[in-house]
Amino acid sequence: MIKTFHLKEKYDLFQDYWNPRIVAELNGQQIKVVKVKGELVYHTHEHEDELFYVIKGSIKICFENSEKTIKEGEMLIVPRGIKHKPIAQEECWLVLFEPSEIKHTGDTYCEQTVSKFKWI
Repeated sequence: MIKTFHLKEKYDLFQDYWNPRIVAELNGQQIKVVKVKGELVYHTHEHEDELFYVIKGSIKICFENSEKTIKEGEMLIVPRGIKHKPIAQEECWLVLFEPSEIKHTGDTYCEQTVSKFKWI
């Protein structure tokens, strides 16, 4: 069945941070929405690229020797194998485009690590 959905309505369904929800799948990729605030652990995805698209707010992605800030309407792709740490000073809404088999924080475990993503 072909249907449309509104991202804002999806974000209204949850309040917690660092817990991505799946909203769609295509060609082995999942589209996830997530609210973030504070820091996530440094981690690496050895086999998957990761796309961050900022819907609301801004987020800083720290790398081993640099950092990039992504603002509303901007995207950043973290290539596979690159160690990174997302940090959001204020609440930030992201859309993530990732392969369905990706692990939330790679092989690194932290309190925020999600092992099974929920559909909304």
